[in-house]
Formats: sequence, structure tokens, C-alpha cells
Amino acid sequence: MSLILEVCVDSTESALAAVESGVDRLELCGNLGLGGGTTPSLGLLKAVRKAAPTVPIMVMIRPRTGDFVYTEAEFEVMIEDIRCFRENSVQGVVFGVLTPEGDVDVTRTRRGQGITVTSASSLDVLKTLLDHTNDRDPRIEILPGSGINSSTVDALCQALLSHGLREVHMSGGHWIDGASVWRRDGMGMGVGGAGEWGIWRTRVSAIRAVKEIIDSFGNFNSTEA
Repeated sequence: MSLILEVCVDSTESALAAVESGVDRLELCGNLGLGGGTTPSLGLLKAVRKAAPTVPIMVMIRPRTGDFVYTEAEFEVMIEDIRCFRENSVQGVVFGVLTPEGDVDVTRTRRGQGITVTSASSLDVLKTLLDHTNDRDPRIEILPGSGINSSTVDALCQALLSHGLREVHMSGGHWIDGASVWRRDGMGMGVGGAGEWGIWRTRVSAIRAVKEIIDSFGNFNSTEA
């Protein structure tokens, strides 16, 4: 099998750009340029599925930006969103629920019955996670993300393929200028920085560059890079 490339998108335009780049799976989000993304709308899911009917779709479940310590009211919203997306036959959901101390909230995660993604920036940590999950439960996948680009993915693959790496995750997004000509001085869109009047879009060249690198590693299995 080949390495799977998943790209997170928050618009139909970005989804089409990612598909054009040859991605294997989409993670559908809302507001990627603002705080790392939130739960997308059902309307966006249906539009993306119509535009790319053959591409598997995971859906982010995150009711707000900020930390991952949720009130009970916020968590109930997450549960309802999961039910809604499950009824619309997505491949899976992506969420994270932590305790105030930074540990995985096991009880709530079980209630969510989805897939928890935990970021780890250290290759040594990723090696340990991959070795542990491959030995204990092959159903669990470790999906490295955050900072994956054409400059980092080669070293990531070289370090982790022999430990059972099967998937990588990226956005490849950037701000483009919005179409609004009228921009009143002193009035913004509540985002700040480069995205104040901009729109977040997936960059085809960024996805293709990573896709070419991971494809250069050829096929692999869980014990042989």
C-alpha cells in the first residue's frame, strides 16, 4: 500500500484544489485560517461531496476555537454534530477532548465514539506512539500533522516509515485577497492579521509537492519501509 495523504479544507474551492492535487482523503473543517478550524456546516459537506463524490471525507468536530477543555453544554453540541454527520455517511469524525491538565478525557472521548487526533511535534514521540499502537491495536492510526510541507515530509517519512507510518496530514493553505473593493478604514472582519479581508484557500502546488515526495517512497507494509 502507499502512504495516504489527507488534506484539511474549509471550502468547496479548496476541496477541488486538493482533489486536483491527487489527495487520498479530505478533512472537512470550517474557518481553517481562524484558530485552526471548527465544525463545518452540513451544507458545506453536501457541496463538497457533490463536487468530489469519490473522495473519502472526515469531518472536524470542534464547536469553537481556543482550547480543547469543553463545558458540558459545548460537549453536547459536539455529540449532536457527530450524530448529524454520521447520518450523512461521512467516513469518520476528528475531535479532541482534554482535561484541564492536558490529558485525554477518556470518558468523553468514548461517548464521542469517533477518532481522536493528538499532535506530537517530536519524531521520538511519534516513533513511540507508532510502535505502541502497532503492537497493541492495529485499528488505531497515528496521523502526523501540523507543519507538514515539502520541506519537512521527507525527513518525517524517512524517520517513521519503518515504525509503521501509513498516513500524513496537511493543509497547504494560505491567505488570498478577498474580492471586496469597499474596505472601510477601521472596520475589520474580526480575524486580524493577513486574513482580515482575506480568504483561506488550499494551494495546489503545496499539495502536489508533498504528494510527489511521499509517492517517491513507493509501496510499503507495516514491517518494511
